Amino acid sequence: MSMLTGALARQAAEIVRQAGKLLTEPDAVQTIIPKSRTDFVTNVDLFVQERIRGRLNRLAPDVQFLGEEGEKAAIDPGRPFWILDPVDGTTNLIHRFGHSAVSLALAEHGQVCFGVVYQPYSGECFTAFRGKGAFLNGRPIRVSGAARLEESLLSAGTVPGRRDLADRAFRQMRSLYDRCQDIRRAGCASLDLCWVACGRLEGYVELALQPWDYAAGLLLVEEAGGEVTAPDGGPLSLTEGGAVLASNRLLHPALIETLKQ
Repeated sequence: MSMLTGALARQAAEIVRQAGKLLTEPDAVQTIIPKSRTDFVTNVDLFVQERIRGRLNRLAPDVQFLGEEGEKAAIDPGRPFWILDPVDGTTNLIHRFGHSAVSLALAEHGQVCFGVVYQPYSGECFTAFRGKGAFLNGRPIRVSGAARLEESLLSAGTVPGRRDLADRAFRQMRSLYDRCQDIRRAGCASLDLCWVACGRLEGYVELALQPWDYAAGLLLVEEAGGEVTAPDGGPLSLTEGGAVLASNRLLHPALIETLKQ
């Protein structure tokens, strides 16, 4: 039996929207702590995660929590758990690039059943419910109908946190570039997935992501009629990271074949 109800989903989405407003404040970033040369955590990441976690715990105290920041508690995948990225696109936030999001998913029975991605700069709130569709600010969205790579606009990640994968990533990007109309790179995985879901992009690939980067977006793409897998077509994990390929489904075989080259 699912614990997801319409009321729970609406309340969770509102919690995300309220917390996400902090990202747009001009002086929101006060402290920047490097986790690595290319990966950072700010006071905003920490504050947003704690605010959302606290409110979710009051809303549904029996649901486990997996968030990007801080120590990770062991997750029992047989029980429901939230998956949160408090700021997807932290580097963008630090540089005031205006392209970051809050991403929250609820997983049950080994799959995502609800997802919300909020882009506070544009006010776009993407939501998805398993079996019930994907939405942008309450209106249904669908993936693009492009059936040829030559008609496609794609996004390809540059894996800044895994420079050992850079050569492979840029070779793949060139292979895709040679077959599509153009490539975009905006530095926020959850929003790249949302853009596939609403038809702004036909496909997106990134070689190193974590579940909080893609959990909500995965459901959005699937419920909008698209497909999300590993680049070889295999399944994705909700507790361990990996490479991700998303598409409008029509182009998935051609993208997999191109990435193999």
